[in-house]
Formats: sequence, structure tokens, C-alpha cells
Amino acid sequence: MFDLVEHKYFQRLRNIKQLGLTHFVYPGAMHSRFQHALGAVHLMDSAIEVIKSKGHEITDEETEGALAAILLHDIGHGPFSHALEHSIVDNLSHEYISDFILNSLNKEFDGKLTLAIKIFNNSYKKGFLHQLVSGQLDVDRLDYLQRDSFFTGVSEGVIGSSRIIKMLNIVDDKLVVEAKGIYSIEKFIIARRLMYWQVYLHKTVLSSEQLLVNILKRAKEITSSGTELFAPKYLEFFLKNKISKSNFNDDILNTFVQLDDNDIFSAIKVWRSCSDKVLTELSKRLVERRLYKIELQNRPFDQARIKSIREKAIEKLNIPVKEISYFVFTDSITNNAYSIHDDRINILLKTGKLKDIAEASDMLNISMLSKTIKKYYLCYPKEII
Repeated sequence: MFDLVEHKYFQRLRNIKQLGLTHFVYPGAMHSRFQHALGAVHLMDSAIEVIKSKGHEITDEETEGALAAILLHDIGHGPFSHALEHSIVDNLSHEYISDFILNSLNKEFDGKLTLAIKIFNNSYKKGFLHQLVSGQLDVDRLDYLQRDSFFTGVSEGVIGSSRIIKMLNIVDDKLVVEAKGIYSIEKFIIARRLMYWQVYLHKTVLSSEQLLVNILKRAKEITSSGTELFAPKYLEFFLKNKISKSNFNDDILNTFVQLDDNDIFSAIKVWRSCSDKVLTELSKRLVERRLYKIELQNRPFDQARIKSIREKAIEKLNIPVKEISYFVFTDSITNNAYSIHDDRINILLKTGKLKDIAEASDMLNISMLSKTIKKYYLCYPKEII
């Protein structure tokens, strides 16, 4: 475990923020993915001790495998991960890269991560270990809700993670929560919903991330056409080349793991004075925090209104028609706090029977919390209207 923490692939997470550009809204949100990964390991260790104390066998090898799996669960994240996935790589998710890195590390460590990979991919015989790594009540969520709540100052995200862990048990190879912990689970589900709308999908955070996506898209468009553009070496590689699952290999991985937040922002600072007018304007807006005006609503935006805003933007910003989509655009976001289709959160009643939290709770309207909420957003420069 110590060797994994000390490895260069893991140490790079020190320079990748857990919440991307969320500090544009909540200035304290400067914590890293490195911190979160270590915190998740701590909670995993506590959860395993609790489960073992209740008479369930977990070997030392399985413990190490579970700890390694949760330590490395975010290893494939790049800087501003979701923005990166939608701009300079082609359909290449952080989950795919995490899997690739796990297999690469397994070769380097002579197969010692084989069990961790099985747990990570849910192919190990003890399924509850995977649930602890990736499920609706995993230690990943138990850590990031507490941590993100603390660093943003959004108190609605505070959950009783230690209480929840003490109430964990195993029935028929499934992770369950003892009845005494039902209120903590109710609070956990509500906290997750509130944190999504107040932090992760906060409209100003969304606005800043969309601006970053457009900056990287524009930079890639320019370099792909053969125009020289300043970029740190490792970022330049991804701007100039089309990278997808089909051609991702060890050499590309070794370039990817050199990327961090500093590469992205150092490039954007220089792009404020580049020859491309669109990239210059977008970069200035991000560095100076002149973000898009963003509107959210429950139905698609009127096309006539979008057209009107685009016409105003073309005239005011003196931007060619073909490039106005960098400044005026609409899309949608979705979220649900609890999925009744995934591995459910089961409550272990005193009678020994199991009940889904959706049925066991007398306080929550789970049918509402489990409903996928879709919101539409419209972005445009503030000065246009």
C-alpha cells in the first residue's frame, strides 16, 4: 500500500483538484484527489474492521485487495477530468483509463494487484467488497460528501459516515445496513441530492466548466488544423493527436500521467494573447472569471430566443457565425439521488428480513428522490443582454 501511494501515478493526484473549478464559487474547494483517495482508504479500513467484528471472514489478502482497489479508484482522472473527456480526447473516460492504469501497475508489481482488480471490476466471489468500492453506499461517497461539504462550507452535505459504517453488515454476500442506522441513511441520501444541486451541478460551476470545455475544444481545433499554439509538452500531445480507446497504449498513458491542473492553466494564461480571436476571448474570460451567464429551466429553451441571442452576440462580439457556438449554446444535465435500478441500499430489520430503503423509510419520498431530474441550461456572455 505504501509503495502504491509513493508511485508517480498516484502522487500526481496531489496536483489535481477534487472539484475542478468549483473554487470559482466556493473558494475553499481547493482539496485534491490525493486527499480524497487517502480518506476513502481510511473509511474502507474502518468498514472492514466493523464487518469482521460481526463474524464475517475477510482475509488479510482480501483486506489488502479492497484497500488497494479504493486507493486507486480515481487513478484515471485527469485535470478537470470531465472537461477533458469532452474536449481533447475522443470518448475516453476516466473509468477506462483507471482500468488501464490498474493493469499497468499490476504488471509492474508482479501481479500483486490481481485481487484488487477483481474487486474493482466486480468479478471477485465476495461481491460486498465491490459494493464498498463502488455502490450506492460505498466508502467513496461517504468520503467525498463529508470532504466536499467541509471544504465548500455547504453544511447540507454533512453525513454521519462513522455511524453508517458501524451499522454495516453482510447478508447473502450483500452489503446491508442494520435498522438502527436507517436515519443516517435517510440523511445520506438527502445530503447527496442537496450537494449535487448546491455544489456539483451549481449553475455557476457548470458555467465555468463549460467555458473550460470550449477553451480546450477550440485549442484542439486550432492545433489539429496545423496552426502552432503554445502548450506545455504533455498537453500539446493531446491537442495535436486524436486519442481514443482504439489507440490508447502505454506510451500515451505515460504522457497522460504527466498532465495536471498546472498544465491546463499555464496554457490558458498564455492563450489570452494568442493569434486566434475566439481562443483569446474565451481564455481571458476564464482567467478573469467573466463567466457565461447561465439560465436553468425544466424544459428546452425556445429556439427563437436562442437565435435572437446568437444574433446579438455575433454583432456585439464581432464573432463569425460559424464560431458563435463557443459563446451561445444550450444543453441539459441530469441527476438522481438514489437509483432503484442499481444495487439497492437494504435495511436489515430486527426480524432478520431485508427491506429496500425505499420501502423501509417512513420519512423519505424515495419515488421522488430516485426520479431522474433533467434540467436544461442556456449559456451566453453576460454583456449581450
